[in-house]
Amino acid sequence: MGLYIHIPFCRKKCFYCDFYSRPYCKVQAGDYLAALSRQLDGCEYRFSSVFVGGGTPTVLSDIQLSGLLNAAGKKKSIDGEFTVEANPESLTAEKIKIMRDCGVNRLSVGVQSFNDKKLKKLGRIHDAAAAQEKIFLAHKRGFKNISLDLIFGVWGESLSVWKNDLTAAAALPVQHISAYALSYEKNTPLSRMVIQKKADRLPDTRVAAMYKLAMSFLPAQRFLQYEVSNFALEGFECRHNLNYWDNGEYLGLGPCAASYVGGVRSRNCARLSDYVKRVNLGKSVIVAQEKLSEEKSKREAAAVKIRTAAGIDAGPFFRKEIDTLLKRGLVEFCRNRRGIRLTQKGFIFCDEVSTALV
Repeated sequence: MGLYIHIPFCRKKCFYCDFYSRPYCKVQAGDYLAALSRQLDGCEYRFSSVFVGGGTPTVLSDIQLSGLLNAAGKKKSIDGEFTVEANPESLTAEKIKIMRDCGVNRLSVGVQSFNDKKLKKLGRIHDAAAAQEKIFLAHKRGFKNISLDLIFGVWGESLSVWKNDLTAAAALPVQHISAYALSYEKNTPLSRMVIQKKADRLPDTRVAAMYKLAMSFLPAQRFLQYEVSNFALEGFECRHNLNYWDNGEYLGLGPCAASYVGGVRSRNCARLSDYVKRVNLGKSVIVAQEKLSEEKSKREAAAVKIRTAAGIDAGPFFRKEIDTLLKRGLVEFCRNRRGIRLTQKGFIFCDEVSTALV
């Protein structure tokens, strides 16, 4: 089982982000972390992976971050993966030391780009030099498993800008690279910018060309593609995310966080104040849940795992859907025809494949 802890605070919200977050406030963060501590104290599970995401976990004060990671680390199994997300502007030498001292063994840095103009468009508050500096610092201070996030498909972006991002990322002492196409989510500043003609979506053909470039360039640099958006050196695949894609169980703590335990999917309440109040009153934070039938569980598992390079078993349960996907060239047989996996075209249209299996 994996544990996800959501830290819903940021120094500044990015234009494209639709994750639940709010401006960092030391008092609010303190109240929230106290509630999380109560939940962790009452949790009887041991977790094979712990992932602290956000938001921006490193926006917390040194004392707050130390307290959270000490509490979370006690719930990790001995050989478990322990990941913390960070942004370059709040990743300090002291916070790196705190994470190392608390047993964090994997760092995920939200770089997004090494092009300052592109970073500004996205509303990021760090520059390329700072991102590179902090990654080198984390490596020097003992982190041997570092991941970084990149975004492509930003309005006005050329293929050469994206190739420079990939080149810069592969040259750093990192073991994992996530590459995501920019998404235009509803009710974000970015979606409003498109409506107001302040930003124009790139043509799908150019975005597809950028993705194909990542799929060819990164493996040539030994970063093998093991999922639609994720590339890693051998042995450095994200174990926490692999558990998601294997339809394994996970517990989510924090507003809007989701869980999947005992065949039941659930979602927590959205508002920070509501979440803290419920925990303090000893009430459940869950606002929606669903017990999955055997058929729905199988279909959801297939729809998620097909995103991985390993693919899924090609059992008779999905025969009709598989035949259609094969004819469209989106999947191919593997493992002596006992399994199917995405083709290059399938990776580009992975959402369509997942939808067909559900």
